[in-house]
Amino acid sequence: MTKLWVGLGNPEPGMALNRHNIGFMAVDAIVSRHGFQPWRKRFRGLIAEGAIAGEKILALKPLTYMNASGESVQEAAAFYKLPVDAITAFHDELDLMPGKMRVKKGGGAAGHNGLRSMDRMLGSPDYWRVRLGIGHPGSKDRVLSYVLGNFARDDQDWLTTLLGAVADAADLLALGKPEDFMTKVALRRAEDKREARPI
Repeated sequence: MTKLWVGLGNPEPGMALNRHNIGFMAVDAIVSRHGFQPWRKRFRGLIAEGAIAGEKILALKPLTYMNASGESVQEAAAFYKLPVDAITAFHDELDLMPGKMRVKKGGGAAGHNGLRSMDRMLGSPDYWRVRLGIGHPGSKDRVLSYVLGNFARDDQDWLTTLLGAVADAADLLALGKPEDFMTKVALRRAEDKREARPI
């Protein structure tokens, strides 16, 4: 069965490096690493088809803006007649430390408008989520400017490591082994941290 992997983000070129766009970045890294077909416009988004570990994967980046992401996702899911649990959303997560990653199925939107839109359009929250930690700015009134701000220069090392690890370990996610996927990503992050330490 086809699996739909959705990166959440905003399509404006000027927003490409925003923290809110880490979902786009993760899907881009996977598509690049695994030699997917070129991106093309469809389902009010950009799609790229490929295979990972023998599983057919459809990568999708909605071009509907974050708040209406679910409209693009719903169109793609309906066309391929996919059940909700064949869908995985890659998204920024304020409640995880920068560079941390967790996978879970279902749950609340926790104020994330992309997830809220998906819940509404799919009629269920029971899809998979790859939660990519960006950290929290410390106070609620700073959240909007924080997520819509670009990653800082100091973020580049952990961001590059995380995106590379997600792409490298994607075969485990494709095979339905989320725990192994999380472990492999965490180990890769730990290795990179050790190598980065001055001797």
